[in-house]
Amino acid sequence: MIQEVYLIASGDLRLSANQTCWQAQEAMESRLNKVFSDLGVTVIRAHPYDESKGHGFIDSQKMGMQVFRELDPGKPLVVAESVWQYSHHVLAGLTTHNGPILTVANWEGQWPGLVGMLNLNGSLTKAGVSYSTLWSRDFTDDFFLKGLKEWIHSGHVVHDIRHVKDFDSSSAAPAQALETGRLFAREFKQRKAIMGVFDEGCMGMFNAIIPDHLLHPTGIFKERLSQSTLYAAMKTVTEVEAKEVLAWLLGRGMTFSWGTDPKSELTREQTLEQCKMYIAALRLADEFGCDTIGIQYQQGLKDLAPASDLAEGLLNTTERPPVFTKDGREIISGKALPHFNEVDECAGLDSLVTYRLWEKLGLEGDNTLHDLRYGEDYTIDGKDAFVWVFLISGAAPASHFIGGYRGASSERQPPMYFHLGGGSLKGISKPGYIVWSRVYIMNDRLHCDLGTGKVVELPAEETQRRWEMTTPQWPIMHGVLDGVSRDQMMGRHKANHIQVVYAPSKEKAKEACMAKAAAMEELGIKTALCGIEQN
Repeated sequence: MIQEVYLIASGDLRLSANQTCWQAQEAMESRLNKVFSDLGVTVIRAHPYDESKGHGFIDSQKMGMQVFRELDPGKPLVVAESVWQYSHHVLAGLTTHNGPILTVANWEGQWPGLVGMLNLNGSLTKAGVSYSTLWSRDFTDDFFLKGLKEWIHSGHVVHDIRHVKDFDSSSAAPAQALETGRLFAREFKQRKAIMGVFDEGCMGMFNAIIPDHLLHPTGIFKERLSQSTLYAAMKTVTEVEAKEVLAWLLGRGMTFSWGTDPKSELTREQTLEQCKMYIAALRLADEFGCDTIGIQYQQGLKDLAPASDLAEGLLNTTERPPVFTKDGREIISGKALPHFNEVDECAGLDSLVTYRLWEKLGLEGDNTLHDLRYGEDYTIDGKDAFVWVFLISGAAPASHFIGGYRGASSERQPPMYFHLGGGSLKGISKPGYIVWSRVYIMNDRLHCDLGTGKVVELPAEETQRRWEMTTPQWPIMHGVLDGVSRDQMMGRHKANHIQVVYAPSKEKAKEACMAKAAAMEELGIKTALCGIEQN
């Protein structure tokens, strides 16, 4: 039985984010410490509050290694997260820690603690590190207390994942969809594709990097590019070209929340820089033959240019401002250039396969990743449902929004993340049926979890409340997953991100999901269906 545990807290790399979020972390740790104390367990905080920095987070890989050097590697350890954290700050130490490891997050939307914990879980899974995980709003609910007692007594927590079934490639129904998926994958592997990576490894997301030896058998090969190349290409885009992109967006009814203070408000000049990034990204993808691209997003480039969010959202849709090469040729007219936010290569593989398979199925393939940011129960048509807050910083395409571009707006990214500003591509996702997925790495093999669900429309005041609880500048999707509860999803999901794509009906969603499962299996990716039956 565990009687004493270490507690550590991995944080952001950015001082402003750590200082802003520290109060929430401190409150979470206070509640968590009380629960441990009530259960007779002593908590030892493994690193102190830093008066000079104004927070108590591990804020670098260097610091993480220093902290772990002083710890008994056999003692139980808790990683407590109420904020977004960089997994590589603590990954090195956790890979050699022999004692039981428990990752814990508070069920709050204010800061992305759930997102940070899921990223760490995915990173530990990829690294082959054994861990348990729990989550709670106030750490007094039966689910959390039962799980914590289980961990204290055994060093492990076992979650209910009965909703997960390995995909059966010999399944007979629907046979046509399975055959379409298999044929698509064979052609995909034979033709091959290029994934453009503008600097690898964003925000410590070890789980988001696919090693070449796992990626190449799928037919995808990386073109390793640099954000400095993107920045240099932006400098060759003219003001006239940027203004043409902006005029196209304004002509379709998109709104921009412009102000005059660039330190705290979105300015027209920032938006035009984002338009230049959009043009530059397409031209570089064309030059290098990239079928999908990912921009690292928050490191390096944020100190040179406004955020990439608007550009990312525009790339992810078939209806977008036209872009031409210097000699006047339009680049992939009428098609998206799938962009994987935060250079999450697992999402990039998924996005490209989804976009092209949906084309083969005669469906619109515009897709995006979202963070699993938060969620609450909500009564819809007299029935209680768990409605997720799927939220991302701007990579969602306008085709997903109620009203399309007319329902889209651009608001300044929070200054604590982006001091040079830049706007998101914000909107409310339209009601409809979806296929959701996640590609991840476990046991040195690519895996894919697949499921179906729907997007629901909530009253305006409820949507606004959920926005205010999270990040109101970002696009939101109200997601309900078929056959998967909140705790089942959290207990299984191996990433901070979830991929979503629409289908025209519930039946088409299941058919397309089966086609995608067959395609993923044919690509050599071990696939599981979550919450749905194969027949």
